[in-house]
Amino acid sequence: MNATDIGPSSSSRKPPLVGVLAVVGVGLIGGSFAAAIRQAGAARTILGAGRRPQTLARARELGLIDEAVTLEEAAARADLILLSVPVGATGPILTCMAPHLQPGTLLTDAGSTKSDVEQAGRAALGERIGQFIPGHPIAGAEASGPEAACHDLYRDRTVVLTPLPENREADRRLLRRLWESCGARVVSMQPEAHDKALASVSHMPHLLAAVFMAQIAAAADSELRMTLAGTGFRDFTRIAAGSPEMWRDIFRANRKAMLGELDQFRSALDQAEQSLRDDDDQGLYDFLERAALARRLWGSRSRL
Repeated sequence: MNATDIGPSSSSRKPPLVGVLAVVGVGLIGGSFAAAIRQAGAARTILGAGRRPQTLARARELGLIDEAVTLEEAAARADLILLSVPVGATGPILTCMAPHLQPGTLLTDAGSTKSDVEQAGRAALGERIGQFIPGHPIAGAEASGPEAACHDLYRDRTVVLTPLPENREADRRLLRRLWESCGARVVSMQPEAHDKALASVSHMPHLLAAVFMAQIAAAADSELRMTLAGTGFRDFTRIAAGSPEMWRDIFRANRKAMLGELDQFRSALDQAEQSLRDDDDQGLYDFLERAALARRLWGSRSRL
């Protein structure tokens, strides 16, 4: 269901969890959060802020937000602020908003790395760091912009929160309830553990898909290859269409964990290559069987 399908629900009669929600970045992730919160009746008013006036105007047309505001206005008026921006922009945006924040305003983010986001938050907010709870909704698609927003994007998806020692327990509970109102499963982790795990199962697939796509695009017979490509190619390369700005920032922020994952991937690739070079049919079969069994086991447990 698209953003234009947002409508009232029975839950809209419940008292909202927050009065004013501000979403900075109203594309797929931020727009979907706004749509889900509106569908759940969890906020009275939804503000939108961002770099592009035309994007904010479109988000308002689609009913994702009630009003477009500046970062300063969002900081001064909102009870809760979600930053849905490339992780490299987190620090500058928090620095801009910090002087205007109300004492009770709660901030969170949707960035794919957490250690660097925590550091950026501490540098920008100083003694007010307790108002910031980093988070990461593990959901997305290759589509972007307000038109891609969907109120059920987070249903049955995992949202990771990496609370800080300075956070109030009441704020932690509120943020958890807001994500749960979107249909998400909420878990808490340490930032370092989050970044290491996501380097393996989220960031590496994007890098490998991009590397493969770049290799195909650079081939002399690229056009022929793409003409013959089928569903396997489509499924494997889909995520390579993601935002270059966003993924550059993610890879840079999670550089250490990514390099470790690349070392392990190279070892597995070498093993498969050696079986081919040695004409080792059994070795290649065993390698492929282990991979197939692992994928089937994950598939049987996953809701994706």
